[in-house]
Amino acid sequence: MEKFVNELKEKLKEKGYKLTPQRRAVLEVIISSEGRHLNTEEIYDIVKKNCPDIGLATVYRTIQLLDKLDIISTLYLDDGCNRYEFNIQDGEHHHHHLICDNCSKVIEVKIDLLEKLKDEIQSNYNFVITDHKVQFYGKCEDCK
Repeated sequence: MEKFVNELKEKLKEKGYKLTPQRRAVLEVIISSEGRHLNTEEIYDIVKKNCPDIGLATVYRTIQLLDKLDIISTLYLDDGCNRYEFNIQDGEHHHHHLICDNCSKVIEVKIDLLEKLKDEIQSNYNFVITDHKVQFYGKCEDCK
């Protein structure tokens, strides 16, 4: 974790920002909540336990900055809330999501069956794909 924090400090510094205690607290919540896809208010509620002086506006601004710097990813669901997850781009594919229509549970799909399609699109259309997101809607195991 410390190695990552130092890398993050450098990335922020290159862009003219500092890793403030508030930013670090928000990021730590997002990282430690991997797979939960928290919205801003949920992140705020968790951060507030360790940083009681932090305001909701600070959490919103921090999330916007981390998203802008591609440190976190935004997941747009049909529930009206943006949800966030740590953006791990270490050569792995971008995972996809299964979203339950009934309970709103979000399940991460770790396999990527789109690589061949992505390669064909890039080749046939002379188009460089920088990202792709796929969401499947249906009923989870508990709700079906």
